[in-house]
Amino acid sequence: MAEAIDEEAMNAKLKEEMKKYDSVSFFQRLGKMFSGLSKRHDTLEYKEALIEVQRLSAPLLAILIPVVGLTFLFVITAMGGGKKEVIKVDVQQAEEEAEVEAEEPPPPEDIEPPPDTDVEIDVDTPAMNNVAVDVSTPVSAPSSEPQSPKPAEMDAMLNVKSPVMLNSVAGTDRSAGVRGKYTNGGAGYGDARTEAAVQKALWWLASKQNDDGSWKGWAAGSPHSKAASTGLAILTFLAHGETPGSKDFGPTVEKGIEWLISNMKQRSDGYWTINDAGNEEYGFLIAVYALSEAFAMTKNPNAKTAAANGLRRMIDNQSPTGGWNYRLAIISPSPDDISYGGWCMQAIKAGKLAGIHLDGMEECIKKAIKCLKERNYNKDHGFSYRPMNRGYAGLGGVGCLAMQLLGYGNEPAVRNALDVMKPWIPCFDRGSACPHEKPKGSWESPQYTYYYATQCKYQAGMKKGASKADEAVWQKWNAEMKKFYPSQQKDAPDVKGPDGKMHKAGYWENGDAPGHTDRPIMDTCLCALQLMVYYRYLPTSQTKAAEVELDVESLAKDKTDEIGVDDLGI
Repeated sequence: MAEAIDEEAMNAKLKEEMKKYDSVSFFQRLGKMFSGLSKRHDTLEYKEALIEVQRLSAPLLAILIPVVGLTFLFVITAMGGGKKEVIKVDVQQAEEEAEVEAEEPPPPEDIEPPPDTDVEIDVDTPAMNNVAVDVSTPVSAPSSEPQSPKPAEMDAMLNVKSPVMLNSVAGTDRSAGVRGKYTNGGAGYGDARTEAAVQKALWWLASKQNDDGSWKGWAAGSPHSKAASTGLAILTFLAHGETPGSKDFGPTVEKGIEWLISNMKQRSDGYWTINDAGNEEYGFLIAVYALSEAFAMTKNPNAKTAAANGLRRMIDNQSPTGGWNYRLAIISPSPDDISYGGWCMQAIKAGKLAGIHLDGMEECIKKAIKCLKERNYNKDHGFSYRPMNRGYAGLGGVGCLAMQLLGYGNEPAVRNALDVMKPWIPCFDRGSACPHEKPKGSWESPQYTYYYATQCKYQAGMKKGASKADEAVWQKWNAEMKKFYPSQQKDAPDVKGPDGKMHKAGYWENGDAPGHTDRPIMDTCLCALQLMVYYRYLPTSQTKAAEVELDVESLAKDKTDEIGVDDLGI
């Protein structure tokens, strides 16, 4: 027997569906538009309001422009109107006057023509492809449906100012003018030596790039990878403001970004990794970090998609206690490894500030801060490698920098970490080669440690309102670093640039514990990034960082004196 049809319910449903096709009046659209414009800029209502403004602008201008033109003509006509006065003119025959021979004007003085001058103007023209791509719409969270392991060829690359600033990754545009401003000398900044050393490192890195766009993997037998070396190299070029549109390094940067994008692959569980990521997948984290900055500086939509896929996996595979574990595995109890988690936090914040907003990102940041403050903080070392291993030293800078970049630079735990790092001065090798007393516990990788320490001291000493003590600590460190790092750079054969000219090249190679760093790709990148700290990052309390501070206002700042973060936990 057929089921009875509830006509009343069916009619009600039909009416509800028909409402979707009701026409909206002009004034209803205006009201919705003005209401949307008052919303936050990252909301759907605000974006719909902007679209409505664009729709209404054309007909409105079509009316206003003729009206304004007619009004203007009317005013001009009115001003020139009125009764015209007739002027009578009597024309009389003039008497002939005696001809007067006019004197010839004196000949002009000889003026020497200006000399011919050839003016050469160098113009960096971005390497633009012919296809225009609209990248204004945010990329949604990656689908779990199977996708092609290789994204489409890169079809858009813009040479734009970088917004990356990890609560700093891009307070500057990293242009030649900005670099010059911050390397003109002075106690807090770089000088000609530091910039020359960076240039030599960039030319050396360019000469070591593989034909496929990658850089070789790390030291033989280590768990590190080609993906990590390539990600670090791209971060180094981007830090110097080099993009695919750059005159000297454009092809190098473009090939490197293409390699990172094309080697991202989807796993059977729907999440993404990258080829040759290393045993613990450090390479995956560093690659996603580099892709996030690459999107910020190039607006390449394929870089955005690849970065978003990687960030999705980091967010979803954070431990319940707020940290991360090797291979992004969720285990209990979680090790909350701050060396590994440090790269996760840098990648997530870089992605967020590049405009890649994913569901769960805010909650992920809150949990990470809680983990740093409650599990990784260590009074003797600033921050500990893992909560169960509080004797592992040298990682205080990772937690310190993470807290500074997330807007927590005034926390007592950050103050404690800065005090722990205060006596450090730059050195290159572990053991007795370091000129200061080693921190308690392990001291395997000074360059990896100093990569973070340099940024921490700069953030504290150069921010607006910095204390005299923090300023003095940074200036002392900087003075030593400016002398020491360039002096430790090794010369390499000159490299021919795209213009056919030969350029000086150099690299760094240190004596860290075997397996901790690549000799010399990673060593060179870490040193060069330290010598670019002046224009790579904006101190977090300066004006342009305020918008980032607002970004973390919701992260309940409690007053406990704790925090946490990194070292190379291999």
